[in-house]
Formats: sequence, C-alpha cells, structure tokens
Amino acid sequence: MSEIDLQIPSAFDPFAEANAEDSSAGSTKEYVHIRIQQRNGRKSLTTVQGLKKEFSYNKILKDLKKEFCCNGTVVEDPELGQVIQLQGDQRKNVSTFLVQAGIVKKDRIKIHGF
Repeated sequence: MSEIDLQIPSAFDPFAEANAEDSSAGSTKEYVHIRIQQRNGRKSLTTVQGLKKEFSYNKILKDLKKEFCCNGTVVEDPELGQVIQLQGDQRKNVSTFLVQAGIVKKDRIKIHGF
C-alpha cells in the first residue's frame, strides 16, 4: 500500500495557476473610467479617472482641450485621486484619443453614462 501512496500526487489542483493569474491580473488590471455628469439643462461634464500616476494630467488635459475645443480642469479627489473634467459630452472622443495616443489600451476603458 505504501508504494501506491507514493505514486499518487497529493492534492493537485489543476486550476491553482489560473486562479493565481486571475487574482494578480485583477489587481493589476486597472480600468480608466469615462463618465458623464448632467449639470443644468443641456449642460454636461465628462470625467476621466483611473489614469496611471506616471502620466502628467496637465499635459493630457492640455491636449484634450486643444483637440476637442472645450474647457477643462484637473480636480483632486480624496478617494479617486486626480480626475480630469471636460465640458460637454466628450466620452467617445476621449476614449479614441487615449487609445490613439497609446496611453491606455481599448480593453481597459469603461464608458459610463446614459
């Protein structure tokens, strides 16, 4: 009997590597959230959050403002960190800009709103 016990692998989990990859990928897979907030009437704000800290938010904002002919600012939020705010509904424009500039991959962008 002891020979058989030695040949059987003990507690082999075929999904152990996949679960480890998922947990590490889940923590490193940070999304960039692009949202729209309704102001008054037809006015709205587009917010971009979740960009990596290594990027210069002010330079990205300057390029976004120049590209889309809108005004904007960088706001410091205690929970979310730095958030870029732009005037108007710029969700699709911002997402295509971030992908074309190579800042974020397309599968890492989440667009929220109505």
